Amino acid sequence: MEKIKVNYTHNHSVARIILDDGKGNILDHVMMEELWQLFDSFKENQNLKLITFEGAGKHFSFGASVEEHQQEFAETMLHGFHQLFYLLRDLAIPTLAIVSGQCLGGGMELTIMCNFIFADSSARFGQPEIVLGVFPPPASVILQEKIGLARAENLLITGKTIPASEAADFGLVNELFDDKTALNSGVEHFIQTQILPKSATSLRFAVKASRMKFNHVLSSFLPQLESLYVKQLMQTHDANEGINSFLEKRKPEWNNA
Repeated sequence: MEKIKVNYTHNHSVARIILDDGKGNILDHVMMEELWQLFDSFKENQNLKLITFEGAGKHFSFGASVEEHQQEFAETMLHGFHQLFYLLRDLAIPTLAIVSGQCLGGGMELTIMCNFIFADSSARFGQPEIVLGVFPPPASVILQEKIGLARAENLLITGKTIPASEAADFGLVNELFDDKTALNSGVEHFIQTQILPKSATSLRFAVKASRMKFNHVLSSFLPQLESLYVKQLMQTHDANEGINSFLEKRKPEWNNA
């Protein structure tokens, strides 16, 4: 695989996925396809008790590819991206995001889809899509479920980035550590004490049970948001201007239409 690495640890009961494109760990179509294939292979693995996600280098992920947000690619990109969420939903294997550095856009959406988020003090979380004139469909559903409407709207409508300490105060980050070494130690302790002693089968039922409402909301509203994005938002001048101005490294010129 070109843009992800996977290591199996703890007697093959933990799948450690590392996003690694050599830059900002951008979730482009190549990385997405590799993740689809990997998730598909997990369907036959009855021994998996945990899937972890992390970014190679200093950052988790800068998000999805802005180039692939252009109007001619947006529908295919968004549909493919959302398949990752449906696949994780259906697997029902516990998931843990291990976050250092920037965790933005689509990278943050993958993170908040996880059951657990562990981060160190360098982590920064944000959904900056509005700055480009667009919105993040998965985050628009998931953040409300995780941290409530008021806090979700504060992130989604402003596009601001928050430090790990604030994300922990929100309850979005489950465990916060001083640095990456402590983070990795904390993850190992969690796996040893909270995951390994349990049945892989029972853990999946626990995830299905705890996410019964969450999955219903995700399944009901994410397709509607995908349609809103592709069929309405991307028909506007400003959404296309926001994407194009970013790619052209200039300030956007909004015409409010």
